[in-house]
Amino acid sequence: MCGIAGFVGGKSLSDEDRRDLINRMCGAIMHRGPDDQGVRVVGDVALGMRRLSIIDVAGGHQPISNEDGSVTIVFNGEIYNYRELRKELAAKGHRFQTLSDTETVVHAYEEYGAECVNYLRGMFAFAIWDERSETLTLARDRVGKKPLHYAVVNGSLIFGSEIKSLLAHPAVKASVNFNAISSYLSFGYISGQATAFQGITKIPPGHILTFRNSQISLCQYWDFNYGGISGTVSDEKEREYIAQLRELLTESVRLRLVGEVPLGAFLSGGIDSSTVVAFMARMMDRPVKTFSIGFTEGSHDELEFARLTASRFKTQHHEFVVTPDVCQIVEEIVWHHDEPFADVSSIPTYVVSKMAREYVTIVLSGDGGDEIFGGYERYLIDQSKESSVKLPRVLRRDLFGWLGQNLPREAYGKNYLRNLSLDSDARYIDSVCLFHDAAKRELLSPEVNRAIGEYDPIKAYRDLFARPASLERLDHLLYLDSKTYLPGDILTKVDRMSMAHSVETRCPLLDHKLIEFAQSLPACLKVKGRSGKYILKQAMAGIIPDKIIHRRKQGFAVPIRKWFRDELREMLHDILTDTTTRNRRVLNPIVVETLIQEHQSGRRDNSHQLWALLALELWFRRFIDRGPVSNNEGGGAGISSMLRKAELSEIS
Repeated sequence: MCGIAGFVGGKSLSDEDRRDLINRMCGAIMHRGPDDQGVRVVGDVALGMRRLSIIDVAGGHQPISNEDGSVTIVFNGEIYNYRELRKELAAKGHRFQTLSDTETVVHAYEEYGAECVNYLRGMFAFAIWDERSETLTLARDRVGKKPLHYAVVNGSLIFGSEIKSLLAHPAVKASVNFNAISSYLSFGYISGQATAFQGITKIPPGHILTFRNSQISLCQYWDFNYGGISGTVSDEKEREYIAQLRELLTESVRLRLVGEVPLGAFLSGGIDSSTVVAFMARMMDRPVKTFSIGFTEGSHDELEFARLTASRFKTQHHEFVVTPDVCQIVEEIVWHHDEPFADVSSIPTYVVSKMAREYVTIVLSGDGGDEIFGGYERYLIDQSKESSVKLPRVLRRDLFGWLGQNLPREAYGKNYLRNLSLDSDARYIDSVCLFHDAAKRELLSPEVNRAIGEYDPIKAYRDLFARPASLERLDHLLYLDSKTYLPGDILTKVDRMSMAHSVETRCPLLDHKLIEFAQSLPACLKVKGRSGKYILKQAMAGIIPDKIIHRRKQGFAVPIRKWFRDELREMLHDILTDTTTRNRRVLNPIVVETLIQEHQSGRRDNSHQLWALLALELWFRRFIDRGPVSNNEGGGAGISSMLRKAELSEIS
């Protein structure tokens, strides 16, 4: 696991300038790989990486080349089937100099070209320079666990695991992409290929980019294929599916136990992380180290459920209880995300990663289970709202729509009526929005609204919604979330917050073979009646505690609603209403103050919207006002202070 960076082009630069520049780009992401740095500069090509040593600790130094040095790679991630692939390539005459999984990718590229990605099982983002054809190939794993960004400026291509690497290159400017800001305010993260910076682009999951003769070509090599069988299945067939699922879970977890450094697991107390811990405990010859976060507010605390799993599997369990003091680190979290990011669960993810790093280098997590097996409560809500489609159109669209638009802002049910007036697809998309279109137009200043113009971030979501050929509505919901929320929010959060502390996170539930199996299942085995993740629950019955299987899904909840009304009341007001924020002329100050007053008076819960605005303003201050300063100028002291106040316990 590591971070990569590099560029092709810039003929005006000397070799010394290129080497200094690639070192600066790598230095910006030192947290991703504290163990080693390697660079290679050949002509106008510079490749660099920061390494977190996991496999072949002694010999896996990067960049790595093939036998004659004509193909060179920098690689971020892990290839879990590299041993099998290595044997196949050795039988074809390839000679290896190291025991690393990275070198396997080099020889796979030699043998199969860019199509080598189809042979890889794992998480990855890599760059390969082929001197023979003078081609740079960039690739990203199927679901987007590992990030990769690029910019093309004056015929040069600049790339990096994190945006801050690109901003270390003088050709890349920190200029705001207001279309992306609009998308952020809609969804709480920036989905798709866009970033918050004009001219900087994400390589989408499951894609390969090639750069040759100053021209780029982007192609997709893998996609989610939600289109399972419709209807019901027999009890016998269901038992077959359950047996297959258990076998795939066993294999997926086993593959992710490979490494030469200590490993553990994040344990939230939900079915996904409990499933991962259960299979780890079966395979490991020592107790699993598990890590959980709790809060002093009982309604948000999940430690009771984490303890059930920890006790069942006799793990070495570590718990950490955090208080509102943790928000001292919000600026540091903003720096690690590079872009505005509104998921407040970044806070506990950051803290649990920091804590885990004191014991292990690798953690396994249960991320992905909701998208793969249908676990979000919104799927059940959507199912219940489908009955409104049967209402007469004039009642649903015209009456409910008119009421939703014209009722006073403070009227209860206003947003519910507006949501019911929409068609099925628009209604689901609206339900996952932070600010709907009308509210966003009110929130943004006239200048920003003019800059955004007719851009509509909802359109891309509607297009994705319509893409699956399946007759099952659930398949459309799962496809949309797998293409947007999963890579844009969940995996971004996990990657940035764990790598902030040089922790490698592995996600067994996102093994692509497991995903492809889940996609082949009938929708009725995912959401059945009022229960999501039906088949996963059946597969884990009798293995993990029943109380875990049957509990209501809570998610990684943070008591930000209470904090913004009590302990963080002044901080919120001071930042969102001060002169710096007002003079930026991005947000309408009257609307911002209304949101604050509504929340702090208890009239509405605007906590998620206010957190999004807070993160946005802090992003402007960190990246636009000051530039991408190094992290030692940020909130590093905050985490140390918070840790001293945290309650730490260990359950043997």
